[in-house]
Amino acid sequence: MLRVLDGERLFPPPIWLMRQAGRYLPEYKATRAEAGGFLDLCYSPKLATEVTLQPIRRFGFDAAILFSDILVVPHALGQTVWFAEGEGPRLEPVTLDGLGGLDLDGMLGRLEPVLETVERIRAALPAETALLGFCGAPWTIATYMIAGRGTPDQGPARRAALTDPEGFARLMDLLVDASVAYLVAQLKAGADAVQIFDTWAGSLDDEGFERWAIQPVARIVAGVRAVVPGARIIGFPKGAGARLPEYVRRTGITAVGLDWQVPAVFARDNVQTLVPVQGNLDPLRMVVGGEALDRGVDHVLEMLGHGPLIFNLGHGITPDASPEAVSRLVARVRAARL
Repeated sequence: MLRVLDGERLFPPPIWLMRQAGRYLPEYKATRAEAGGFLDLCYSPKLATEVTLQPIRRFGFDAAILFSDILVVPHALGQTVWFAEGEGPRLEPVTLDGLGGLDLDGMLGRLEPVLETVERIRAALPAETALLGFCGAPWTIATYMIAGRGTPDQGPARRAALTDPEGFARLMDLLVDASVAYLVAQLKAGADAVQIFDTWAGSLDDEGFERWAIQPVARIVAGVRAVVPGARIIGFPKGAGARLPEYVRRTGITAVGLDWQVPAVFARDNVQTLVPVQGNLDPLRMVVGGEALDRGVDHVLEMLGHGPLIFNLGHGITPDASPEAVSRLVARVRAARL
């Protein structure tokens, strides 16, 4: 995994899957029940370590990713966050003139259980298995902080950014600083690389993408590397499409995640020539399985396997996927020949 992040082409490529520790695994469901609430699981070093390791034991992925959630950052800043069963995250919405109640200074202290989890995972992982930390990108985190929940078009945050760009910039500045501190702490605790998830980057127009997606991530990358020189940082701007090459050039990321809507030929010719790529199998193929899954795997390998590639999905694995489909995917990738 780390060799590919450093620009080497390996075939078959290394594999990990976004949300590889999650509700499609029966062992995860049992551990989640033991923890109680979702945030309780995120803040339990013992149980979060266990669920991070479960897919490594079962499938032998080339990387583990810290089990946590992007919303632990606003929670640690002092925003009220909870998870409603079957409904997703809920937050007490913030206003742009009410940011004084958020506390950056105390954030890392509140996230100490998560950092302990990173240390425990690294100690328990096989030496050849990479450990990934992560955070949410400032834009994506801001959409939840302002709306108080996920929304279809991120309208509340987009409206706030247009009507009060100076106030919105103050929120983004806070989240950039929080992200730098959090990622640096994960790297120092034992993460080999980190990923920045910008799940809602695709909702921005050209001006917004430049100001709220590219610029904050570029500042995070520079801030992290000022403390951890050469830090490996994967960007995942879901929905960026044709903006991906500019995003790569301007942010300075090490590698970029491709969602499943990015045409593989475009990624090969315009993105993989710049940095290693990660992705971009449609997660629905993990649900359908069978020949549809095989065709999808083969297409990704054929189109992107001639350059530096980390095999992954184009977004997270869904709860209705089956462990058997994951086993089939791993076997097919590992047996592939070009």
